[in-house]
Amino acid sequence: MSDLDRGIMKFKGADTPAAIVISSTLVLGGITILVIWALRHAYAV
Repeated sequence: MSDLDRGIMKFKGADTPAAIVISSTLVLGGITILVIWALRHAYAV
């Protein structure tokens, strides 16, 4: 059993490359959207 099958992602196949790519894309995309939103509203006139 891989370490990736132990944490939050407790399902079979959690350590497959596709699952890692999808989850990392969602996390990084969410962070990017929040940073862009914060910058747009911080400097809004």
